[in-house]
Formats: sequence, structure tokens, C-alpha cells
Amino acid sequence: MQTVYETMYILRPDMGEEQVEGAIAKYENLLRDQGAENIEISNRGKRRLAYEIQRHRDGIYIQMNYTGPGSAIAILERAMRLSEEVIRYLTIKQEIKEQQPTPEAVTA
Repeated sequence: MQTVYETMYILRPDMGEEQVEGAIAKYENLLRDQGAENIEISNRGKRRLAYEIQRHRDGIYIQMNYTGPGSAIAILERAMRLSEEVIRYLTIKQEIKEQQPTPEAVTA
């Protein structure tokens, strides 16, 4: 069984394109250093927040899907918590079960 993680984080809306790319690269490299693999990053763009967070009404949404050790999550989330650029983050764990062969019909 393989564990897949999804981390969604929201960056400050006043960041420039280069700053956003730098932040994405920073967290991707942090995960790679911790042994994460199959990292897929999706920049969802600037969106309106459901409610105000730290006096921001908008945020830049970034989604990362990856496989790796659970210890990488604590290190990643600590870096995000200490960062001025991340206003919210959430990591969820998904269990991906291996495909079981379908039982063949029994003929009598």
C-alpha cells in the first residue's frame, strides 16, 4: 500500500509572479530533500477567500500531490507555519490500495 499526500496552501495575494515561483520551488525542494517522490504541483491561481485571513480577502492557491515518508509532512508544515508568505495550509493523507485482481466467475 502506498501513501499519497496532498498539501494545499494559500500564498499572500500581493506576491509577484517570481515570488510565487520561488515559494513553490522552496517547498518542492524541501519535500525532495526529505525523500518525497512523484511531486505534482498545480498553481490554482488567485481566488477569493471564503472569509478574511490575516486581513487578506484573496489568496494564491497552490496544490501539491506527492508520495513520501510521513516525517516530511511535519518539516514542511513547520516551514509553512514560520513563513510570512503562507497564510493557510492543509495536508491530507490518502491511502491508495493496490488493485486486487477480480475474482473470476466460478462455473459449476
